[in-house]
Amino acid sequence: MIIIQNINKKFSKLEVLKNVDLTCNKGECIALIGPNGCGKTTLIKAVLGMVLPDNGTIHFNEKSISNEYLYRNDIGYMPQIGRYPDTMTIGQIIEMIKIIRNSNEALDEDLIKAFELEKMFDKQMRTLSGGTTQKVSATIAFLFNPEVLILDEPTAGLDPLASEILKEKIIKEKEKGKLILITSHLLSELDDLVTEIIFMQDGEVHFHKKVATLLEETNESKISKAIASVLKQKKPETQNPKLETIS
Repeated sequence: MIIIQNINKKFSKLEVLKNVDLTCNKGECIALIGPNGCGKTTLIKAVLGMVLPDNGTIHFNEKSISNEYLYRNDIGYMPQIGRYPDTMTIGQIIEMIKIIRNSNEALDEDLIKAFELEKMFDKQMRTLSGGTTQKVSATIAFLFNPEVLILDEPTAGLDPLASEILKEKIIKEKEKGKLILITSHLLSELDDLVTEIIFMQDGEVHFHKKVATLLEETNESKISKAIASVLKQKKPETQNPKLETIS
């Protein structure tokens, strides 16, 4: 579904992405993880067309995304920090997004109901807590029933109940055959969700493995411990400074 070939990106002299090659298929829930500054966000923005790679190609459903934009209609994106007009209400934001998209497809309003956002439709965005803003962002990401979901730190700021609601929704959508990409520093949140792991470091893909394979190879039962084991084998000198950012 998404094929990334030989992507490179520099910002001035800083090389952010280095020869990135990835294939992400339908029906997978893939965790994109790594230390801060490893290139995760830049890679996501490249897939979304928000960052133009210096070279390489990205294909979505077998078509290059170069100079295209309509493919984004098939992607639901949840940013780590949602930015919305302060004086608009939750209800106005959701209605505005519906009007902008002007979609004739049936809407997925599961999270509106599950998060009980109807009760807060008249609240202005500037009055919301970070967790409630996250609920709005999650709702919008799923609203148009996209083929692909890209969720950047989706459970950050959510209370335990809301986090479980969102995780159940992610699992439900994966079972429908959708592709889901999740970035997260909280590896403990991923054990019940993801089927594959992409670990990035210093702009490069360190490994891309099935979770079952990773756990078997490392003889571990938790993703966080499995990744730590791989990194110690690859780079014995890599200790707490980088591991702390992903544990």
